[in-house]
Amino acid sequence: MPAITPPDFDRFYRHDELTRLLHHYAEALPHLVQVQAIGQSHEGRGILVAILTNTRTGAHADKPALWVDGNIHAAELTASTACLYYLHQLASRHGDDAQVTHLLDTRTVYICPRLNPDGAELALADKPRHIRSSTRPYPFDEEPVEGLTIEDVDGDGRMLTMRIPDPHGPYKKHAEDPRLMVPREPGEFGGEYYRIIPEGTLKNYNGFEFRINRDVEGLDLNRNFPSLWRQEHEQLGAGPYPASEPEVRAMVDFFVKHPNIGAAISYHTHSGVILRPMGTQSDDDMIPEDLWAYKRFSALGEKLTGYPAISIFHEFKYHPKEIITGTQDWVYEHLGALFWTVELWAPNKEAGITGYKWIDWYREHPVEDDLKLLKWSDEQCDGQAYVAWKPFDHPQLGPVEIGGWDRMNYWRNPPPHLREREVARFPGWMTQIALSLPKLELLRAEAEPLGPDTWRVRLAVANSGWLPAYVSKRALERKTVRGVIFELELPAGASLVSGKPRMEGPQLEGHAPKSSLQAFLPNRDVTADRAVAEWVVRAPKGAVLKLQARADRAGRVAAEVALG
Repeated sequence: MPAITPPDFDRFYRHDELTRLLHHYAEALPHLVQVQAIGQSHEGRGILVAILTNTRTGAHADKPALWVDGNIHAAELTASTACLYYLHQLASRHGDDAQVTHLLDTRTVYICPRLNPDGAELALADKPRHIRSSTRPYPFDEEPVEGLTIEDVDGDGRMLTMRIPDPHGPYKKHAEDPRLMVPREPGEFGGEYYRIIPEGTLKNYNGFEFRINRDVEGLDLNRNFPSLWRQEHEQLGAGPYPASEPEVRAMVDFFVKHPNIGAAISYHTHSGVILRPMGTQSDDDMIPEDLWAYKRFSALGEKLTGYPAISIFHEFKYHPKEIITGTQDWVYEHLGALFWTVELWAPNKEAGITGYKWIDWYREHPVEDDLKLLKWSDEQCDGQAYVAWKPFDHPQLGPVEIGGWDRMNYWRNPPPHLREREVARFPGWMTQIALSLPKLELLRAEAEPLGPDTWRVRLAVANSGWLPAYVSKRALERKTVRGVIFELELPAGASLVSGKPRMEGPQLEGHAPKSSLQAFLPNRDVTADRAVAEWVVRAPKGAVLKLQARADRAGRVAAEVALG
């Protein structure tokens, strides 16, 4: 196997570089890596998927598959790094690592490092902007005629914050460290106060009032998926209709055309947690068997990555009265495949802050946490995570100071020296999920003579995976998967006496035990992972029959039987 130089995981790649990088893997390891454009972005950039499997052991579509994507949100660039890191681990370790070798020999991994290339390109531009998702103007095309537009005013390549002295301002300098801005206490007066606003420029400023403009590019691609889609008044950035955006439509179409995908993981930033469905229902409303499987794999994720695994509905709401829908609902609720969102990176955890609640912490936390973060910036980030305030003559506001947290490079994403460490946590977990997917195996293909030209033909198969062939009870409920499909192809001169050329068999269970050995009642159906199809055929001795079995999420097997 040719040596593959690993990417530089400390930096983020722009679109053309990323494209060349993916094609380099395909050119160096054509039997392991293929690259396919599954669609084009709003601005016409290719949305690329790396297809990883050993083609010498079968086509990618004939094997059960794991989907991995990243960077659906523009500035969440570490998500793309996580995908690249896993791609390199798989491509470089096949043949040397037993788990990776077995994975690519028996299964497929689809990796889309950057689902939203336009937004990422804007975040990486020489004069960057950090929008939520797509660069398509939405819901309106017009530029704002007034208010503050967030942008890099002083030309240092960062969008920080501006502090302006104001006797009515809600913030003040911290007594121990004047760099740190903290809220005024209720009823407090008579001090030196400031108004804190994002770095940006103003239009039609009257000298007294303005508002912060939303980005003209107001889409959130993660709210555009078909299942449980809601209009703009309920969910910001949802788009005009489900899958209206080319980036989302490309992923939806790919999933529909690849029913072999049984599990998926989407990488985002930040919070340092693994999120599991549902987004719209409590655990009490979930199908128990599916919840048990989710908890099992989520606990495995905690163990292997060090990230807590939590419920979106119960523990990760932006507002306690609101629900969040997105990819997780479409993949699991609609299709019945397993799905997790990983929110990479937690700067507060990095600073030694413990015992916090994810979203609630951003709403309110003790000032001691901010002091810990400042110390982390000074000691671990050369003082660049929290930028010292510097005077600036603003074109509309006059004298201001610019500084504060560099959210793009230290909050949304880890600093360069921590990026590889952060994404290196996840390959083992992803591989174990993929190796747990259902896998159709051939047990026996045989023909028994019943007479001089009559034969009983049997094809026996089994699911060797931990998960059932249908993956989840939700898939059965939604009727998105069929049982095993058996097919028989007869040579010229042969005919069927009984049976059909194509027959649907049962759903195959996996080898996950239904209960412990200490259960009161034994599992009666101990071979529910196996199925047999039978035909009676009239054909001359020496004829060759072609048999195959396939299950949407467990793959395909084929055999030939020579009569006699």
